Amino acid sequence: MLRGKRVIDKYKVLFLCRENSARSIIAEALLRELAGHRFDVFSAGADPAARVHALALAQLRPGVSELGLLAPKSWLEFTGEWAPRMDIIISLDERVGDHLVPAFPGNPQFLKWDFADPLADGLTHDERTRSFEKVFWQIVRRVTLFMELPRYEYAAARPSRQVEAVACGSGAVCSS
Repeated sequence: MLRGKRVIDKYKVLFLCRENSARSIIAEALLRELAGHRFDVFSAGADPAARVHALALAQLRPGVSELGLLAPKSWLEFTGEWAPRMDIIISLDERVGDHLVPAFPGNPQFLKWDFADPLADGLTHDERTRSFEKVFWQIVRRVTLFMELPRYEYAAARPSRQVEAVACGSGAVCSS
């Protein structure tokens, strides 16, 4: 019986980039892999690409187990009535400014982490590969610092998001 147990929500984080094929995908995968027990992580973009960029996947392949979850999505998927309510929205692209971002439900905190675009025009294949590697390690550092912030250390620090779980009829769980 669940009476008296605390059910605690995870922090919901949405990473934004214009095409949602590289930087935001990398950030989503890293935060999910490193702290998925504390964060529900998503990514999206204004103009989503058809697929995740191959060089982004190449950076992630050695350490991220759930690559199948990664796919470019429109940020409009997170603005509807049934969309998950984000706690934190993080822009990773200087082209995704406050004036371009749609209204998201709730009152999410908006952060900006600007990284160079590894898909910028005019790069040779070798320059692009090095750019992806550099951006990957910059995102690793930023995500690690973010995870270690005391305010995000434990979801239990958010009493307003906690609910008491009680047993309801037919074995269902309700919140009170």
